[in-house]
Amino acid sequence: MESRIIAIKTTALFLAGCILLASCSSKTLIQSNPSGAKVYLNGEAVGTTPYTHEDTKIVGSTTTVKLEKEGYETFNTSFSRNEKTDVGAIIGGVFVLFPFLWTMKYKPERTYDLVKTTTIDKVAAVAVEKPSTVDSKTKADKLRELKKLLEEKLITQEEYDLEKKKVLAEL
Repeated sequence: MESRIIAIKTTALFLAGCILLASCSSKTLIQSNPSGAKVYLNGEAVGTTPYTHEDTKIVGSTTTVKLEKEGYETFNTSFSRNEKTDVGAIIGGVFVLFPFLWTMKYKPERTYDLVKTTTIDKVAAVAVEKPSTVDSKTKADKLRELKKLLEEKLITQEEYDLEKKKVLAEL
């Protein structure tokens, strides 16, 4: 009888450990619009979009992302491992009494819209002149700011779409 209880406890402990260890890893699919952009994570070239990133970093770890594609503006952003709760890691941590360092995961996928480089943007980058008193932000800058606000959930998708149309309609 007692050996049966020990066997059940050992099995439960083993299963909880398996759940915990399986939950240490998290992955996210990095996509770009258009696809085929070079992906740099923390300054290191890792491939092209679509790219699946997987790691075992702990909660709160941040990864910087840079996307580059010929004819498009370089896109810089970052993501942290605090976007989605990992129930398996929490359950495993309760049974194994292990620190809860992997209780959060990445979102399963993320898509970034690249902005085409225009002739005007190229000329503006080469020209060195005093900033004018008129709004000196390019459409690309405004669109990047809007996208960042959307990603940080400071504006809704509807607000983003409306503002994007306004920016694109500007002369």
